[in-house]
Amino acid sequence: MFNKLFLENHCSEDKIVKQSVFVIRNMDCPTEETLIRKRLGSVSGVAELAFNLMERRLTVTHELADEQPILGALRDVGMEAVPAMPIGSQPCSGETCSTAQAVAEAAVEPPVVSRRTWVLMGVSGVAALTAEILAWTGAQENSPVVIALALLSIATGGLGTLRKGWVALKAFTLNINFLMSIAMIGAIAIGEWPEAAVVIVLFALAELIETLSLERARNAIRGLMAMAPQIATVRMDNGEWTELAAAEVEVGQTVRVKPGERIPLDGVVTAGASSVNQAPITGESMPVEKAPGDPVFAGTVNERGAFEFKVTANKGNTTLARIIHAVQEAQGQRAPTQRFVDQFARYYTPAVVVFAVLVALVPPLFFGADFQDWFYKALVMLVIACPCALVISTPVTVVSGLAAAARRGILVKGGVHLENGRLIKVVALDKTGTLTYGKPVVTDVVPLGGRPADDLLQLAASVDAHSEHPVAAAIVAAWQTPAEPAETKRRLLEGASFESLTGRGAKAVIEGSLYYVGNHRLVEELGICGPALEKLLLQLEQAGKTAVVLTSEIEPLCVFGVADTLRAHSAEAIRELHALGVVSVMLTGDNQTTASAIAAKVRIDDARGNLLPEDKLAAIDQLLGRYGQVGMVGDGINDAPALAKASIGFAMGAAGTDTAIETADVALMDDDLRKLPAFIALSRATSRVLWQNISLALGIKAVFFALALAGTATLWMAVFADMGASLIVVFNGLRLLRRR
Repeated sequence: MFNKLFLENHCSEDKIVKQSVFVIRNMDCPTEETLIRKRLGSVSGVAELAFNLMERRLTVTHELADEQPILGALRDVGMEAVPAMPIGSQPCSGETCSTAQAVAEAAVEPPVVSRRTWVLMGVSGVAALTAEILAWTGAQENSPVVIALALLSIATGGLGTLRKGWVALKAFTLNINFLMSIAMIGAIAIGEWPEAAVVIVLFALAELIETLSLERARNAIRGLMAMAPQIATVRMDNGEWTELAAAEVEVGQTVRVKPGERIPLDGVVTAGASSVNQAPITGESMPVEKAPGDPVFAGTVNERGAFEFKVTANKGNTTLARIIHAVQEAQGQRAPTQRFVDQFARYYTPAVVVFAVLVALVPPLFFGADFQDWFYKALVMLVIACPCALVISTPVTVVSGLAAAARRGILVKGGVHLENGRLIKVVALDKTGTLTYGKPVVTDVVPLGGRPADDLLQLAASVDAHSEHPVAAAIVAAWQTPAEPAETKRRLLEGASFESLTGRGAKAVIEGSLYYVGNHRLVEELGICGPALEKLLLQLEQAGKTAVVLTSEIEPLCVFGVADTLRAHSAEAIRELHALGVVSVMLTGDNQTTASAIAAKVRIDDARGNLLPEDKLAAIDQLLGRYGQVGMVGDGINDAPALAKASIGFAMGAAGTDTAIETADVALMDDDLRKLPAFIALSRATSRVLWQNISLALGIKAVFFALALAGTATLWMAVFADMGASLIVVFNGLRLLRRR
């Protein structure tokens, strides 16, 4: 609402509202997000902030003339920011753009923990441990040697935390760095020098480990980016082959790919043949044969043969690039659980801090308790007060789930869909192109006389050769494409006087005789439909097939069954949906007989035929009212209203299709319907991990609150509890990447 009002009130001729994107190296935890949000919130002209912690990206909507005030404000809170291109924008060209992009790309590389940092951490750890051992073996905790060792430990390992704590104090922010600084200073104030040093070292070390562990989640997305090679072998205008940067290759140029190489760009094969491993894009388990005319995708692997292809999309517009952009944008959308956790954390930390203050003051002031004892307990509570483990658990889990889905050829357009997929109770499926291939083929050839079936098929194909009807094309294809070499392709008979009979079929003169190829209605009109033919036609129609009759002027010669065949894995996908407890419904424009026949083959629960687009929309409305959460799977324009109305819309066969990738809630990148139950199962697993993490984070803190009040928890134990919880939830979330 704030952003909308801002845009309404500030969009004028001399004020342009724009977005700037920054990559921030040291933005790893919601701690930094809160700090940045508070600081930039005071900058005049800033309208809205959008954070993507997993990609370390900050998007600022503003009306400032330049980005310097934003960069200055970020520097004030210790953030190292580099301007970057918005996600999904097209790559620019020119030396200036290349330099800026190189800087931005370098900024998102995993932070390398330098040798100097590890050496300082080693010195700090040894000093803290030595101070603690001396204290355990009888030395006074405030003796000069112990104090010197503690100060050395703090100076080499804790100054970063103290600096961040000071920045948080200036910004009036209760983050973990501020709380740890207070805990360390408080421990020193009551003479616990060794413990102050151990606490700060353990915290600094745990922060390093947490940062490195988060890289695993980031690398899941970077792995997608690294799949497309940066170099392509291109044929130049003079006919020579030259290696060029993939970003410089233009649409229409020809690229050559050798066996074992990754394909650098999207295109269409023009010469050669091979098998291509398309798993990175579609999740298919088996290589796909490619021949001239077939599409290929950037990032896929050429397995055995060399081939050439014509480029159809530049580097920024390939299917792989769109997948990466979609996944990156999805990370920025907060899932329902993440929104709940963020809201909870807003109240949790201040409440715990207030409680810790009361613990420190109330018993000594009102009950005469020992101040140092209760002050120490309050410090322990402050250490475990930060909700970092709770808040970081949700984005890590969601990103892991999104990346796991992308690896399987399932493109999820937001954490909300990934999480809500588990709620789906019923799935509505289009028939043509979803459950079936969407292309009619001849399934039955039944001669009615003594002539061979092949001769009759040739005759029917010769009559239908001039027809554009899909059923006629299926009969012609059945004759011309048997399993024989292309050079021995079967010929058609010469025909004359071809005439299309609208709504019934076609006729033509072949070798001096008139023949008809048509439907049930045509043979009724010709008056040659006897009881035996009627029975045969009815059998085919009840099986969900289109019955076509070849007839002369006086008698029927052959009956053909034509049907849109089921996809290989449709029945298996429906079985898997039922195993998950999901009801299946077919919504199709085909007649009810065909719909019922197909539904019986794949065991669909409810088949509804003769539906127009508005009827499908009404059916989704009815299912929503009955079940609450409905998924809709389709591949055509006529499915668009129903896809939009459903709780989650699934687009079939989206690889290479701009519209499907951009508009679907979930895009199944190939035509394997088994990805639908796989998505629902992954959604349920993601939800389980999310709530496991929330329970772990809150449970560990609750235990240590109780231990602190009982006086058995120490400061260094509290650090282990806080940072240990963070590491546990991160690694638990990463388990989704290994899910099969």
